[in-house]
Amino acid sequence: MPTDNTLERLRSQALQLSEQERSELAHSLIQSLDAPADDGVEAAWDIEIARRIAEIDSGQAKLLSREEFRQKIQARLGTR
Repeated sequence: MPTDNTLERLRSQALQLSEQERSELAHSLIQSLDAPADDGVEAAWDIEIARRIAEIDSGQAKLLSREEFRQKIQARLGTR
């Protein structure tokens, strides 16, 4: 198990990395905490993403601006 000194040294070195490198490192560390990937779930998301992109490209999906989305949510929640 790493000591506090080891963790501090790693943290210091990680903070010297570029934003992209830190992002990749963070992603790798988070993945190491997760349970093994479920290929079925990943494949299902790939299909869903492709379906949504196709709907956008064909004009079937109506896209909202951030402001339109915020207004719809506020109306639904009854807040202002």
